[in-house]
Amino acid sequence: MKQQQFSVLVCAAGLSLGLASGLAQAQSQGVNKDEIVVGSIQDLSGPLAGFGKQIRLGMNLRIDEINEQGGVNGRKLKLVIEDSGYDPKRAVLAAQKLVNQDKVFAVIGHLGTAGNMAAMPIQFEKGVINFFPITAAREMYEPLHKLKYSFAATYFDQMRLAVPKLVKEKSAKKVCSIYQDDEFGLEVLRGAEAGLKTAGMEMAEKTSFKRGATEFSSQVARMKAAGCDFVVLGTIIRETIGTIGESRKTGFNPTFLGSSAAYTDLIHKLGGKAMDGLYATMTVQNPYLDEASQPIRFWANKYKTKYNDDPTVFSIYGYNAIDAFIRGAQKAGKNLTTDAFVKAMDTMVIPPDIFGSAEGTFSPTKHLGSDVSRLSQLQDAKWKVVSDYVKP
Repeated sequence: MKQQQFSVLVCAAGLSLGLASGLAQAQSQGVNKDEIVVGSIQDLSGPLAGFGKQIRLGMNLRIDEINEQGGVNGRKLKLVIEDSGYDPKRAVLAAQKLVNQDKVFAVIGHLGTAGNMAAMPIQFEKGVINFFPITAAREMYEPLHKLKYSFAATYFDQMRLAVPKLVKEKSAKKVCSIYQDDEFGLEVLRGAEAGLKTAGMEMAEKTSFKRGATEFSSQVARMKAAGCDFVVLGTIIRETIGTIGESRKTGFNPTFLGSSAAYTDLIHKLGGKAMDGLYATMTVQNPYLDEASQPIRFWANKYKTKYNDDPTVFSIYGYNAIDAFIRGAQKAGKNLTTDAFVKAMDTMVIPPDIFGSAEGTFSPTKHLGSDVSRLSQLQDAKWKVVSDYVKP
């Protein structure tokens, strides 16, 4: 009898210890008394490697700042970055390494929609937060999940709010769209159509192109023939430059409006003077070294001095993603666990910053910080902010 009782007690104790160990691991993976280990998945070798590099440098700048100040509640931040090459299959392998081998507490600022979609299930199985991914897809916060936090106003909301405002301002009569024939382009189109509906208008002409296209003469000719005076661009870099360049050549000069996917210094660096006049939705400002705003100019020159590279809006995305994580971890307190971090984020208010970001607010039922964006326009080969945030 005593032997049986002893065996039962040993089994119970073992089970109890196993449960406790598993629980502790799930709650505080990546946290020890000296450091918090976080991960990120970037494109460092594929088609968006330029963006990935800038995000990485922006993240490192904020990490160096906080570590020089003593860390987060006494713990230094350590960042482990894996390269996905902008390939969802490689993003899966990267996520597996980060959560199983590096045992990161959170994955921060993962670049790209498809990669995030592939990696999130692996992270969530291990209780690892997906924090502030660099994509404006709705799936980054929908459906609601305790481990999903996003900051970027979606392409849908950007267009839904900006299109009717700018159409009215320009007294446009025929609104048309050229868009990439995939989920990104369709989201831009859907948002634009929803915005037009509020103004009692419909899209006069729609034309699409396959991802990777380099020739846009037939699409431009179609929009010109339809008499479009306002064109919504579901385009990124090359397609934005190609569409506008072709239009200028043929004397077709409508108002062009792109999403935040087209808000990059590469448009004017690669497309030249012909790109002047383009509007794009955006949240944070591109940080030019001679920016009129002194705080942005100071930050941009600090970045340039440290990395011998001009910062871009993607540098700020990386910097701000780490900054927001620091706020959540500080608020969670010394006993940092996943549950404590989630509880802290679910009452978080992130104030506007020097880069012009709108206020971000979170709650247990709202894991998207802000759904508002504003407009910039290319003027003399520089992005200039031309509107305040557009409220729904």
